Amino acid sequence: MSIPPSGPEITYAECRQCGTLIAGLDGRYSCGVCGWVNHHSEGHRELPRAEDDADHPAGGAEGNRLSADDNRLRGEGDS
Repeated sequence: MSIPPSGPEITYAECRQCGTLIAGLDGRYSCGVCGWVNHHSEGHRELPRAEDDADHPAGGAEGNRLSADDNRLRGEGDS
């Protein structure tokens, strides 16, 4: 019995739309020729959560520059 790899595995498949041989990570594919992508749930393992990322801010949306930009676009925040 082999030990599964701990990191992402490069996998290969044929594009379901145009037939081009494409590579992906853990069974998640995107074709650069025709733009087809498979649904993320078709991957070989679960995607990591944001909280599992070492760079994820611990305090939630505060300090998240994208959330701050969203608030400015809605007219909230800095005036």
